[in-house]
Amino acid sequence: MRNRRLIDSFGRVADDLRISVTDRCNFRCIYCMPAEGLHWLKRDDILRFEEIARLARLFVDRYGVRTIRLTGGEPLVRVKVEELVGMINSIDPTLDITMTTNGVLLRQKALALKEAGLKRINISLDTLHMDRFEGLARSDAYGRVMDGIQAAREAGLWPIKLNMVVMKGRNDDEVVDFARLARDEGYEVRFIEFMPLDGDNIWTNEQVVPSLRIQEQIEDQFPLVPFADTRPGPATRFKFADGAPGGVGFISSVSQAFCTTCNRIRLTAEGGLRTCLFSLHETPLRELMRSGVSDDHLGGVIEAAIWRKEEGHLINQPGFVKPGKSMSQIGG
Repeated sequence: MRNRRLIDSFGRVADDLRISVTDRCNFRCIYCMPAEGLHWLKRDDILRFEEIARLARLFVDRYGVRTIRLTGGEPLVRVKVEELVGMINSIDPTLDITMTTNGVLLRQKALALKEAGLKRINISLDTLHMDRFEGLARSDAYGRVMDGIQAAREAGLWPIKLNMVVMKGRNDDEVVDFARLARDEGYEVRFIEFMPLDGDNIWTNEQVVPSLRIQEQIEDQFPLVPFADTRPGPATRFKFADGAPGGVGFISSVSQAFCTTCNRIRLTAEGGLRTCLFSLHETPLRELMRSGVSDDHLGGVIEAAIWRKEEGHLINQPGFVKPGKSMSQIGG
């Protein structure tokens, strides 16, 4: 059935699908969500597992998507999300099925996720200090997150990537400590520039720490060598020059946008197809499916949406408009 690729008008091939399984989250991270939370979607407005699996099968079988990442909100608050992992894995057991999570529920879920077919995991961790964690995540769950990381390791969800959103004056003094953690434990730490997708509208360019500056701080202690990826991805990756385990990556969405090689598309929890984190519009798929349209019809809508994919976002350029949704509502 696989007979075409999803190509946009700039020649980029979309083969990396991010699926948000819920807009809900048990944290209130300052770069993502307001302290009081958001108005959650109603249960009937969220895609059912069967609908997600149908779309996943279409993207895999017809369009050759090879990586599917489950996101949120916090994906582990979706009841029995491991069953969805199994449904997607049954499409093709060789799929690279991954998840981005805050880690707080991993002690309960890691083994079930691994057994269902999850291959790897990314865990958000923005500080190594308990008191600072409470200020950034607006949660006192630091110990549970660290235990969740260990649980993922014990379950064989490897490699583990740790995502650190770096913000000037809040946690940028910890980047070398995170690099040291990568060396000690074999993790890959991904340093992510603070993006204008927060729910409190606190973002300013002055709070962005450019990836090159972070890299320079790390290399003062631990020289790095480039790591060649076989597939395009958002991170510029490095290994440690002395052969130590682990590595680091830099996601430079603000200072050095990687839009020209972007291969990602996103499906929101309510079934909106987004071609960019910063898209100002979505292509709704939920009601199409519930109205009984064929896979051929769905495919035509998807292909048209991908063809219209934006050339790139306009952060730091005239005309930039912040999306109406925050990161948790879009899916990271």
